[in-house]
Amino acid sequence: MSSPKQPHLNGAYYGPSIPPPPSKSYHRPGRGSSCNPCSCFFGLIFKTLFTVLFTVGLLVFLFWLAFRPNRVKFHVTDAALTQFNLNTTTNTLYYNLDLNLTIRNPNKHIGIYYDRIEARAFYGGQRFASSSTLPRFYQGKKNTTELNVVLKGQNIVVAGQGNNDDLLSDYNSEKASGVYGIDVKLYLRVRFKLRTLKTPRFKPKIECDLKVPLDSNGKASATFQTTKCGFDW
Repeated sequence: MSSPKQPHLNGAYYGPSIPPPPSKSYHRPGRGSSCNPCSCFFGLIFKTLFTVLFTVGLLVFLFWLAFRPNRVKFHVTDAALTQFNLNTTTNTLYYNLDLNLTIRNPNKHIGIYYDRIEARAFYGGQRFASSSTLPRFYQGKKNTTELNVVLKGQNIVVAGQGNNDDLLSDYNSEKASGVYGIDVKLYLRVRFKLRTLKTPRFKPKIECDLKVPLDSNGKASATFQTTKCGFDW
């Protein structure tokens, strides 16, 4: 008696298929969509400040590129010193200084409001005179304005004591030459106007280092040379 015939198998047979193991998910802290409220707040503040600063910087650059603002120019065109006497007994300086200044606005698109101009005079680093505030005015585009400043009076200066011996020495030397080194500083409050736009107030300081000859009885020891003043923002 013959054994039952086995069915023919094509290829290898390994039995029923085994399902794959279930996948494992891993949670990494800090990778979720949520964040610490404090961190989110400061991140938002940083992004806002960066955006504002970038925008302002871009606007300033575009403004400069479009209008190319030029620096205003200050010159002392004439100076008359008719009195400059130092009484060493009382340390009192008697002075009479008359200045003519020009202010040149070279800009084609920008006007300037001069809300305040105060002139102060210094000798040997010590202030000896200040003027009353000059009249306020508006300076148009491509315009030159002339101003007159008169500084007259008397004031106490410290001379002949310690380090101030240099002041007395310089005064005697310049008295012999008839030409005095006087520093005049202008303290400004200005606003700039571009069409209908006006800027906030700025407070620049103008410094004029002058060599002023003494004019005694209508006879000056030398001729005053026009002097360009410098900016100090």
